[in-house]
Amino acid sequence: MIFTDRVDAGRRLAERLRPLAEEKPVVLGLPRGGVPVAFEVARALNAPLDVIIVRKLGVPFHRELGFGAIGEGGVRVVHEAIIRMSRADEEEIAEVERTEQAELTRQARRFRGDRPRIPVEGRTAIIVDDGIATGATARAACRVARAQGAARSVLAVPVAPPDAVASLREDADEVVCLSSPPDFSAVGEWYEDFSQTGDAEVMDLLTRSTGQRGEAHPGR
Repeated sequence: MIFTDRVDAGRRLAERLRPLAEEKPVVLGLPRGGVPVAFEVARALNAPLDVIIVRKLGVPFHRELGFGAIGEGGVRVVHEAIIRMSRADEEEIAEVERTEQAELTRQARRFRGDRPRIPVEGRTAIIVDDGIATGATARAACRVARAQGAARSVLAVPVAPPDAVASLREDADEVVCLSSPPDFSAVGEWYEDFSQTGDAEVMDLLTRSTGQRGEAHPGR
């Protein structure tokens, strides 16, 4: 399954998720690329939209290879086997975590501004990204939602490798994935347009979502 862009992916995902509207969920997009997908889901379900901020931890000198992720509230997911394989020492790993923690804090402040985080306590949290590679970021996001008191977590993505989908069922109450190609190698290969999503677009979509629902502080 090939998606035109993140808007197309979000609309297709929203159709699959439409029955969840009855649960009055909160939709949480992973910045940056997951937010355009999440925007379409939130609009279709008439649900509030917020970000759930998680940062991938990349191996020093090879940042594309993730060894884990951190999230709001001190959530930390680490793959010790990848760290050992990378041969990075403790200080190098600690420096990566410090850098990503600073960026996590910056993003939370930038994306939400003066708006408080939308509470998920006792509610269904639909966690949305534009795709999954290793699953470390998605796993951390599920744990963040659980730590914030979500009654149920649904991880929803357009595309992911089959092994990641299977493993993530341990962290999410439900995983919804439109396509799990066995020859998966990178998320971007399954989009015709996978151009970068900027901070300004994320903030615009969050503002538009609030305005469409006619609420200063989305929630039900």
